[in-house]
Amino acid sequence: MTIKVQRLSKRFSSFEALRHIDFSIEKGEFIAILGPSGCGKTTLLRLLAGFLSPTEGTITIGDQEVGNPTKTLPPEKRNIGMVFQSFALWPHLNVAEHIRFPLQHHRFVSEEIKQNQKKRMGDVLKIVELESFRTRMPSELSGGQKQRVALARAIAPKPELLLMDEPLSNLDAELRMEMRSEIQSLHRLTNATILYVTHDQSEALAMADRIIVMNNGQIEQIDTPTEIYHHPRTPFVAKFVGKANLMKGKWTKDCFTPDLIPSIQWPDIGIEPDMKQLGYYPIRPEQLILTKEQSSNQAVPAVITSIQFQGKEMHYNVQVLGEEWQIQTGLGDPFDLGEQVFLEIKQEVLLSSTPTHMHYVY
Repeated sequence: MTIKVQRLSKRFSSFEALRHIDFSIEKGEFIAILGPSGCGKTTLLRLLAGFLSPTEGTITIGDQEVGNPTKTLPPEKRNIGMVFQSFALWPHLNVAEHIRFPLQHHRFVSEEIKQNQKKRMGDVLKIVELESFRTRMPSELSGGQKQRVALARAIAPKPELLLMDEPLSNLDAELRMEMRSEIQSLHRLTNATILYVTHDQSEALAMADRIIVMNNGQIEQIDTPTEIYHHPRTPFVAKFVGKANLMKGKWTKDCFTPDLIPSIQWPDIGIEPDMKQLGYYPIRPEQLILTKEQSSNQAVPAVITSIQFQGKEMHYNVQVLGEEWQIQTGLGDPFDLGEQVFLEIKQEVLLSSTPTHMHYVY
């Protein structure tokens, strides 16, 4: 069942929360909506759920137009499931009763499921690995178990679309990693169409088939995680996803010359045409190497301003031409705070200059 969003806008009085949003989702896709707080991602999710009405544009689920400026189908009349940030469990219902509730009240539950509620409950409890917790109350569950109950409740009636609003943000770091795997497994087992809102780039990169990167109420880029990370099309995407360093300069054919160091020429390592047109050279922290001596005329002088030990690697902040850059290196030959260094593009990155990559059109 496809979902189509066309020219969607939402205004609250004079504030425009969303502006001309266009995308489509195929059946069974896992789509992450990624962006900072206030970018409009939760507003978009509420529009898809039916909690809000569009100011402009349309929302279509399957063959039915469920939202436009004049008519909005309410949530209970849409074949959707929803997982909230706060779990939203009922304190007076146990685990099994949370799963039974949508089977009894969701209007799109099939006759087969209605007639075999106990079997469906058992199947869902097995999927989320809560079979031995079926009689537990929410107050007797850990954070991860509560999230599993929320997921079970959402998938039980087999909705066409599963909406998740930052479902892991209230969990600790280790549990978030564990729940990522749980949600990925759930997606494979159910083949549900999932729209997942998050501000955490690592979640989006790890879990999604495609990512919608949003900023200031607009879509910056829609692409696969690999394309988003390696081939950002706007400065915002480059900085927000993977924290690329951006150098300003001029492109001549396939060579880049920084404005502040005209003697340097860096090759095209697969930079997007849109970034070239804006005069940017994005480079990831792990694509650079630091040296104590200037080994070539292509090295850029820098000063170490911050050092963070991260177990398997070191994270350095360096001052480069008046800008703050981030560099990630191995543990060997560490540098000192305030030390004068030089940075260069790693040789293996240069050897893979202008890699071939596929563009997706949506």
